[in-house]
Amino acid sequence: MTMSQVASVSRFAAERQTEPPVITSARRTALEWGVEPVSPVVGAHLAVLAAAVRARSIVEIGTGTGVSGLWLLHGAPEATLTTIDAEIDHQQAARQAFDAAHLPRAHVRTILGRATSVLDRLADGGYDLVFIDADLGRAVEYVAQGLRLARPGGLIVLAHALVHGAVTDPADRSEQVTALRGLLDEFGSREHIRSSLLPVDDGLFTIVAPGG
Repeated sequence: MTMSQVASVSRFAAERQTEPPVITSARRTALEWGVEPVSPVVGAHLAVLAAAVRARSIVEIGTGTGVSGLWLLHGAPEATLTTIDAEIDHQQAARQAFDAAHLPRAHVRTILGRATSVLDRLADGGYDLVFIDADLGRAVEYVAQGLRLARPGGLIVLAHALVHGAVTDPADRSEQVTALRGLLDEFGSREHIRSSLLPVDDGLFTIVAPGG
C-alpha cells in the first residue's frame, strides 16, 4: 500500500467515526487550552477495549479535559474511573464534562496530584484497564505501574506511543524517544506477554497483563 493509500484509508476511517456531542464539547475545550486529546478513532478503540475486558474499574493517568475518560466510560458505563492529573483547571473542566454526560459521581473519582505520587497508593491488581496519556518522559515508569495495577488479563494502554513519528526515526536519539523505543522493543520481544502497537494517529500501545 502506498503512502497516499495509507493516508486515504486513515481519512476514510476517521470520517466514519462519530462521537457523542458531550465528548466533542470536551474535545473543543481541550483544543482551546492547548491540550492534545485522543482522536475520535482512538477514543472509539478505547471504548471497545473497555467493553471487551468488561471493565469495572479503570485507572487513567492524565485526565485532560475528560475526552478519553468519557470514551472509556462510553465502552464500560458501569465502570468506576479513577483519573489522575496535576492540573486543577483540567480536572475542573473534566468534571464539568462528566456532569454534562450525566455520569453518577460515584463512577468517577478525580485525584489531583502527580501520578508518580498517587499511583503507589492504588491497589495491586485492582484494575481492569490502565490508560496512560501523560508525560511521555515517564512512560516507562507508568507502564511498570500499570503492570502492577492491572489484574491478570487486564490491559495497559499507552497513547502517543509513536511521539508524532519520532520513535520511527533512527536519527532521533533523545532520551524520551530512546526510552520509548526501548519499551516497545522490550515488550515486543517478550514471548510470555501479549502486546500490540497500532499505528493509528500517534500510536496506541496495548499490553495484556500477564497471568490472564
